[in-house]
Amino acid sequence: MARIHRTSARVLPVSPLGEVLLLHGRDPARPDDWHWVSIGGAVEPGESLEEGALRELREETGIVVSPLALSPPVHVGTHDFSWGGRDYTSHSTFFAIALDRDVEVVLDGLEEPEVGNLTEAAWWFPDDLAADGTAASPDLPEIMRRAVETVKGAA
Repeated sequence: MARIHRTSARVLPVSPLGEVLLLHGRDPARPDDWHWVSIGGAVEPGESLEEGALRELREETGIVVSPLALSPPVHVGTHDFSWGGRDYTSHSTFFAIALDRDVEVVLDGLEEPEVGNLTEAAWWFPDDLAADGTAASPDLPEIMRRAVETVKGAA
């Protein structure tokens, strides 16, 4: 089966302490392989990257922010991954936002395939995630560092 190409928008909320909010998730085809992933997903037809990022943030965490809260892109890259037995190549644009650490996160807006496969949110320092070894991609801690630098530089 051919690899599916998609455009995605991802959001890295950054706390005043320099932590990044991530989701604990897994590929349903690999139920024992849990990782920490950034918030985000596929951009829908007609959506801008920014609109897709804000929609994904709302759907996956219940957090609603102004479009003005998004930073310019902190990283653009291509990542291969599998989900539910399908192979994807995702062209991903990552945005950062400043967010209070005590914000309420709710997983009520998950899409049906995500329910049970995205199970919790937690704040991570980039170095702690790198040491833990459970990032969804090896470059995620570095992308998190860029988000923290962007938010702290704007503060």
